[in-house]
Amino acid sequence: MYLSLSSLLSVLSLLVLILLPAIYLKYISSTKTQKKLPPSPWKLPIIGNFHQLGANFHRSLGDLAKKHGPLMLLHLGSAPVLIVSSRDVAREIMKTHEFAFLDRGELGILKKLTYNGKDIVLSDYGENWRQLKSLVVVHLLSNKRVESFQQVREEEIALMMDKIGETCGSVIDFTELFLSLVNSVLCRVTFGRKYSDKNFIGMVEEFKKLVVILSVGQYIPCLSWVDWLRGLNVKTEKVAKKFDEFLEGVIEERLDSNLRESNDVKSMTVEHGKYFIDILLEKQKEGVNNFHIDRDTIKAVILDMFAGAVDTTFTTLEWALSELVRNPRVMKKLQKEISLIAKGKPKVTVDDIGKLEYLRLVFKETLRLHAPAPLVIRASSQDVKLLGYDIKAKTRVFINVWAIGQDPAIWEEPEEFRPERFLDTPFDYKGNHYEFIPFGGGRRGCPGIHFANTLMELVLANVVYKFDVAVPNGERGENLDMSENSALTVHRKNHLLLVATPRSES
Repeated sequence: MYLSLSSLLSVLSLLVLILLPAIYLKYISSTKTQKKLPPSPWKLPIIGNFHQLGANFHRSLGDLAKKHGPLMLLHLGSAPVLIVSSRDVAREIMKTHEFAFLDRGELGILKKLTYNGKDIVLSDYGENWRQLKSLVVVHLLSNKRVESFQQVREEEIALMMDKIGETCGSVIDFTELFLSLVNSVLCRVTFGRKYSDKNFIGMVEEFKKLVVILSVGQYIPCLSWVDWLRGLNVKTEKVAKKFDEFLEGVIEERLDSNLRESNDVKSMTVEHGKYFIDILLEKQKEGVNNFHIDRDTIKAVILDMFAGAVDTTFTTLEWALSELVRNPRVMKKLQKEISLIAKGKPKVTVDDIGKLEYLRLVFKETLRLHAPAPLVIRASSQDVKLLGYDIKAKTRVFINVWAIGQDPAIWEEPEEFRPERFLDTPFDYKGNHYEFIPFGGGRRGCPGIHFANTLMELVLANVVYKFDVAVPNGERGENLDMSENSALTVHRKNHLLLVATPRSES
């Protein structure tokens, strides 16, 4: 059982008091640097600025930035961390000085979980990373590939809609519903079959928790023993072993299946019929531009898919539906648009989605207020001058996407859910407009945007087209609890429990 952040900080603060005399002597004897550094809040020896952070880092960092400015230097233990909270500074890092800020930085315990950094999301920038991302973008996440799995999406959405219909009038857990749907879709397009049992989902959840848990040793090397005391190292080993055994079993299953079907011309030659794991295994056998893909790389890429894509997609769906319930005006406007386009058909199709302009605005506004990953993490690979300040190599960088989305200098009444604010604006999801970067930007921007958007838009459109949803027991939608809880992404603290009733208009 992990110590909570507040309990952990209390223990560290006590250690500081015990060691304070020796620390102070060392501190006053050290020479001061002549470098011009960004402004910093005051810090404590050993733990640095950890004591100033709350459970939701993005909000704590946003509060500190209001006092110390949009470019701020924190010290998390012994690690310098640059905090970016404005559009202009984000542009400097993601565009002007992009090549100096393409690394991810020290992985700590994540090395064990990501096969020594062989994945795309967490590995540092370099030739291997470029080759691997190119392979994934071209062969797994291209528009053509995403469109090829239309039948999978439609079948799983139909199953979800049936479940809602069967429980009409009763309380429905939309959080569980969306999580199950996204997991089923991703399992089918990746493995060719579902792994929807609780053991698999639980394994994924354990992995995601470990990815974001605070590793003391990563920031304060002299206190690495605290991680051991908390059981973090043992837990990491167990989860890594469990996932590795599962993925090994899946790979062997696919190799055996493909061997048996090698004479089936249709299954092996029709490009759109291949699953992600089959493509990765083929590229491993063929080689790509002299880039060798080993089995660990295949497993690391699959982990990226499940740890990132599932969480990002289902949390965005639950926040979008939450905001619609809280804002009846927006809900009615969206339902009207969908009804006009669908024209009484039994379901909303992919062809309809392209015509639903207000639906896109709803998702943009959802992502502005509830960026699934509120902190874009980078690290400097070299010394660099940024806005007149000296930034050392290996400085970690947290770009606070949430704070930029709340900036009143950019957004009028930023706390309000108002999709119309995106009308007649050029903002898209590609990371070219630094006031709106929910999926990051530049070379390290998320490659799975089209995959996620296609599924999210189709799901939400069908739900609100066929059903009216409301808070149980006649409660007003405006009173819906919107508390946050941070895991791999920022999701709802409490599950989204709503009542659905059929719409006569649809």
